[in-house]
Amino acid sequence: MSDLTGELIDGRYQLLRQVANGGMASIYEAIDTRLDRKVAVKIMHPHLAQDEAFVSRFIKEAKAAAALSHPNIVAVQDQGWNQSGIPAVFLVMELIEGHTLREYLNERGRFEVKDAINYLTPILSALAAAHSLGIVHRDIKPENILISKEGRIKIADFGLARGELIGSTMTAESSVILGSVSYLSPEQVQRGIADSRSDVYAAGIVAYEMVTGEKPFSADSPIQIAYMHVNEEIPRLRSKRRDIPKALDDLIASSTAKNPDERPRTAGEFLDKLQQIQVDLDPRKNQMDLGLDLPVEPIKEKPRKKVKEETPAEISVPVVESTKEIRRKEEKKKRASKRVRRNRKVALVLAIALGVGGWWTLVGPGSRVVVPSTVGATFDEAISVISPLGLNAVILEKRFDEEIPKGKIIESLPAGGGKVDAGGTVKLVLSKGPERYEIPMTTGLTPEAAQNALKKYPLLVGSVNEVYNSKIPKGFVISSTPESGTSVKRDTKVDLLVSKGIEQIALASYLGKSGEQALNELTEAGFSVEAGYEYSETVPELAVISQIPAGGATADKGGKVSILISKGPRYTVIPKTVITMNAKDAQQMLESLGLKVKVVSIGNNKKKVVKKVSPAVNTKVKRGSLVTITVG
Repeated sequence: MSDLTGELIDGRYQLLRQVANGGMASIYEAIDTRLDRKVAVKIMHPHLAQDEAFVSRFIKEAKAAAALSHPNIVAVQDQGWNQSGIPAVFLVMELIEGHTLREYLNERGRFEVKDAINYLTPILSALAAAHSLGIVHRDIKPENILISKEGRIKIADFGLARGELIGSTMTAESSVILGSVSYLSPEQVQRGIADSRSDVYAAGIVAYEMVTGEKPFSADSPIQIAYMHVNEEIPRLRSKRRDIPKALDDLIASSTAKNPDERPRTAGEFLDKLQQIQVDLDPRKNQMDLGLDLPVEPIKEKPRKKVKEETPAEISVPVVESTKEIRRKEEKKKRASKRVRRNRKVALVLAIALGVGGWWTLVGPGSRVVVPSTVGATFDEAISVISPLGLNAVILEKRFDEEIPKGKIIESLPAGGGKVDAGGTVKLVLSKGPERYEIPMTTGLTPEAAQNALKKYPLLVGSVNEVYNSKIPKGFVISSTPESGTSVKRDTKVDLLVSKGIEQIALASYLGKSGEQALNELTEAGFSVEAGYEYSETVPELAVISQIPAGGATADKGGKVSILISKGPRYTVIPKTVITMNAKDAQQMLESLGLKVKVVSIGNNKKKVVKKVSPAVNTKVKRGSLVTITVG
């Protein structure tokens, strides 16, 4: 986008100088001519102003920020379309004269602990206010944290915000992840989603950088940094500085946890914990509550003893007293009976023999007990039917089974209906449930590393296919089928999709062609087009003056192509034919030349014709200049 310094926007905002230029818009220091005050004006790039989706996003930014009223949030004052002059969609904000936190970090390096807490407190306070309204910033970074000359800290640029007040989540086209990569939470990288915990993560990274003077990860490309946030742990603060309080180290570690559920839910929770640390470091910070000068130690819950799972190789069931002992006692009584006579000795011996033989066969050790069916029962249920029969029960093994739920009996040995000696043992096979394995994370790994990760489980490597991808570097895995985290059966084939890198596309030359044609064709080809405008004495209006990269070159699909579009000649000549024309026709002719027209009427003649032109006819004037015609 060309520099618009000097332009008057919406007949009100005079642009003084350009202070920043981003991917969606440029920011200018300006004067509000109505209220005679300085403001910041954010103007969308012209090619984006033709895209309804981007315009809608831009307007939603205004609504998101306008919904917030907080001393640490940059205030939004106006939004609209420029009605005169160059087409522009604009946003007017409070002008903060000072520096960004990034500039402070570049100048100072790392902060002292107390200073870092003092800077972090208003940041979290502002975010807490946004989170209470359901608004998520999504792009917290030092560049969006402003520090005024008076020392007040302000959060700017809610352009990536989401929340109930402004509609659904705003994401860029082609699923491009918005926000700065060094501060993106793992869930934003992996799934493109964000909530208040994502802001907490970014604030934690900012805190880390303030205390250590460096970002937690660095690499040659943004995509590598993004995947380091996903796959690697954030280093602990105390590994960088030994003077960091343990409580602060723990808080920053929890705020930057990979799992969002392990972080503080909102910036408000983060702030409460930070303020307690601040009080602990300096009790004078809480002089209104002397009871907190010496904080009470929290009651620690006694850790519960772990109960070992009762799955021994054999679990015995006590057997009730057998009839064998009863028979022995009776035998002793008979032998001791004084009524036994010598002449009946043979008969007695025979009777005893017959009795012992019958006991052995019917109820003694020689007897056989029918095993009840226990398939589908729990182990306790099996015991309840086996134990009354005087039998023991043991778990022979645990085995996966697709039909029998975990913890229930698959089979018994002997099977139900079979027989076992009295006092014998029934062996049970217990189900471990269906055999399932979770597919490991493969995204961001090389194909070899991904295959090695799969081989750690009883899974099979299926096909390996390559496709172009703008986010994953060439030679790294994009995804797997089935997806990572899916539970699958043994020997399931897992297919891998590997990146071929960014697709290269040959550029056509658009020099001298219609700027609109260039914008449409380049956008359809998958390029991000940045258009600028300037006057040209040689190139017709709205035709392309230049392009970068030039025609014939190849460029990354999704990469940036810059084109410069002609605004036509800067100067024009006031035609002689204006004289004697009727007022309406003369005004239309002059305006078609890009001039502003003021009509002065003299005399009482009803048929108004041009009597005089100022500047005079045949004068060379700058487009946009004021021409006065006198009619009478």
